[in-house]
Amino acid sequence: MLKIKNSVTIYLLYIMTNDQIQLVQQSWASVVRLPEVVGPLFYGRLFEIAPEFKPMFNKTSVPEQSKKLFMMLNYVITKLSRLEEVLEEVSALAKRHVGYGVQPVHYATVGAALLWTLEKGLGDKWTEELKAAWTACYTILSSAMIEASTVSQ
Repeated sequence: MLKIKNSVTIYLLYIMTNDQIQLVQQSWASVVRLPEVVGPLFYGRLFEIAPEFKPMFNKTSVPEQSKKLFMMLNYVITKLSRLEEVLEEVSALAKRHVGYGVQPVHYATVGAALLWTLEKGLGDKWTEELKAAWTACYTILSSAMIEASTVSQ
């Protein structure tokens, strides 16, 4: 159980092992070098599987949105072993997303697009073990965001 400012409590049902944290961080090091490729791949996939999401991004270009996504992911991934240091910022991000029309049900679709993108981007480096590590990572972060967004309503 981790606490965010103003007593918002996030219950983490999934815990990442040190090995999973290392896997995510090592694989991210490969992905983060190619934001101009991976960003459009992610948003292309997201809009393919959920075209209804596209209007939520009409104020920002895909390259600009990709940059924001990469910056936040990079920040969080570098602190995976110290999540308590980022949960307040993740909470604030979730609350901003509510203003864009993001609903709790949307997080699963975004997660599917992220995992698909990582699989395509990492190619034969993508293993079941790496998929499990990224799934745990995304589950923890999206659960925290969902909790924060529902508390703010």
